[in-house]
Amino acid sequence: MLEFELDTEASTLAFARALAAVLEGGDVIGLEGGLGAGKTTFARGALHGLGVPDDAAVTSPTFALLHHYEGRLPVAHADFYRLAHEAELEELGVDELVEDGAVLFVEWGRKFPGMASRTVLWVELEIVSDVARRARLRPQGGGGDAIIDALGKRVRS
Repeated sequence: MLEFELDTEASTLAFARALAAVLEGGDVIGLEGGLGAGKTTFARGALHGLGVPDDAAVTSPTFALLHHYEGRLPVAHADFYRLAHEAELEELGVDELVEDGAVLFVEWGRKFPGMASRTVLWVELEIVSDVARRARLRPQGGGGDAIIDALGKRVRS
């Protein structure tokens, strides 16, 4: 596990960009935290770090459920809060996205065991103050360990 204090929105965006630099196609990143914890802000930084243009609007997929982007890799940002059944994931096509090499950021992914088991890294965001957040990165499996190792080297140098 890695833990970081992110004292401003800019530091959250920069940290998410650093994470994006070590991601590979097929990685599933779970974003956890209460309402207003910064999940969409974190996703925005990571998407821009994956080459999605800085002027591209990155908004919460709460109502659309899934947003697609193109960067150095295909990227998708999903929010499963409003879904009731794991079968709905099939309708969204998230398995195909991952199998085709997209990086997938998922809010509320722990709701569904099948998707949770595919997640390689959990980013847990906690509100510390109006602008500060605490980020805990918990790897899941060898892919998550590799991401943590690569990110640790990148942010410590």
